[in-house]
Amino acid sequence: MEQESLEQWAGDDESDTNSGDTVSPERCLSVTVRGPWGHFRRIEGNVVKQTYRIIPRTTVAGLFAAVLGIERDGYYDLFAPGESAVAIEPVSEIRTINMPMNTLSTADGNLQSLNGRGKLSVKLPDPTTLRQQHNYEVLVEPAYRIDLWLADEERYRELRETLEAGKSHYVPSLGLSEHLAELEYHGEFEVEPGPSGEKVEIDSAVPDAVEDVVLEPGTRCQVEESPAFMTTDAGGRTTAGFTAYTYNPDAGSLKVKNVELCCVDGRTVVFV
Repeated sequence: MEQESLEQWAGDDESDTNSGDTVSPERCLSVTVRGPWGHFRRIEGNVVKQTYRIIPRTTVAGLFAAVLGIERDGYYDLFAPGESAVAIEPVSEIRTINMPMNTLSTADGNLQSLNGRGKLSVKLPDPTTLRQQHNYEVLVEPAYRIDLWLADEERYRELRETLEAGKSHYVPSLGLSEHLAELEYHGEFEVEPGPSGEKVEIDSAVPDAVEDVVLEPGTRCQVEESPAFMTTDAGGRTTAGFTAYTYNPDAGSLKVKNVELCCVDGRTVVFV
């Protein structure tokens, strides 16, 4: 399946209404996350487990929650609309390959307890069961520069100090646990008003403004909609909002009009 083209999204009235309140912070933390492999599974079902090209905002939230040591399902309010701001810039060409993987089921009925009579019991997949082979679409050497702000001052300060120290509570990954990630902390920067004009170049992916991207010969442009916010429910968690990102798969800039832009460390970005 080919990635959606910009023309397919032109005139989509719903693409700019799903992601919630937009916040323009006064400062932010800036980090590049990269790794040899990445996989951000698309929510659409398919025989081939496809990946989003732009790291979803929900994955960004989970990544930095892991740095802080926040448990699963315990960070959704911290990264809620109006309580956080994220800008995402692909900094390397977006490439994918299909990779077959043999997997074991982790459903409750397929787990075995080790040391079940002891004080500590660990459940693992039964190694005697047959493996299942799935085809995964995997990102090759993905890299994204992420600008992040949190309204919670205590958590924001804790995250800044943890990144400055080069530490992380849990091992960061790019989607799947086996796709380990490297974090390069650039520092804390003031967020300044971006340039204005009829056509302005932007470095980050453009959220929820498909119709405001200016198509130019020789510049590739693609669009995808991915989960942006999560909330807890009786079943654990559910998606509460989506963002439609327009981006250049060659990690180049795009030109936009009528978009509220910000400047961070000499780069032009849009927060969501």
